[in-house]
Amino acid sequence: MRNLILAFVSAIALFGVAACSDTADNSTTQSTTPPADTTQPAPAPEATPPAEPAPAPAQ
Repeated sequence: MRNLILAFVSAIALFGVAACSDTADNSTTQSTTPPADTTQPAPAPEATPPAEPAPAPAQ
């Protein structure tokens, strides 16, 4: 029981130190502005011919 309490208190202390750290890692953030070379318009989708109607069943 004593080891369990010690482990619990240690885990809380570890999370407290991690939450209060001063290091700022900006390497994982992404820019919200698009890159400057995206001025080309998107290509138009290819046109598909209309589907042929099914032949009438023979009677």
